[in-house]
Amino acid sequence: MGLDISVLVVDWERVGGFAPGERWERLTDAAYPDGCEGVFEAGLPDGWVRFPGEVAEWSALYEFHSTSGSFKAHFWAGQRWEDVREQAVPGLRAALDVFLSGLFWDPYDMAVPPAGTGADAPGVRELFAGRGTGPLVACPPETVPVLAAAWAVAEPLLGGLEGPHTAHADAPGRWIANHEEFVVLLREWAEVVREARARGWGIIGLPF
Repeated sequence: MGLDISVLVVDWERVGGFAPGERWERLTDAAYPDGCEGVFEAGLPDGWVRFPGEVAEWSALYEFHSTSGSFKAHFWAGQRWEDVREQAVPGLRAALDVFLSGLFWDPYDMAVPPAGTGADAPGVRELFAGRGTGPLVACPPETVPVLAAAWAVAEPLLGGLEGPHTAHADAPGRWIANHEEFVVLLREWAEVVREARARGWGIIGLPF
């Protein structure tokens, strides 16, 4: 068994309005509310789970079709980027550094401009103050346009990464085995960012 991730776009102000001790539980309920099992059985052609009821007013769950819910795919996508980023053209490298570090990639000691995301970012610390375990992904609404802008630069340049990925980062039989799987996962994250930006909401990744 490994770590799973459940990604929500959320109305940040609405979540902040919940009592501090209730926020995590309310987010958990928003990801998998009681009595909504049939929603998953109906199929998710675009990845978005449309729960009925009150949770739909302030949240929406995205189901990654390429990961079976496992966080491992996201972790290994970050590793593949580590393997190939020095071979990327400068524009793509800078843009994906911002996009991925704003979501799931830990840039370690690299000089990546802070995007104001992550469990310790301003606005996130206050939201989950007092909780030992924070979210795997946390992007307040004001950081989402930064990620969207980075993706707009990166997307048309991704094709040029195929050769370097084949040479330096392919891992047949493992998570994110090749360039195609890397791009598929990034496009799914871009859909999450697009939806969050359209609504003026933030992004939360819960460790389930």
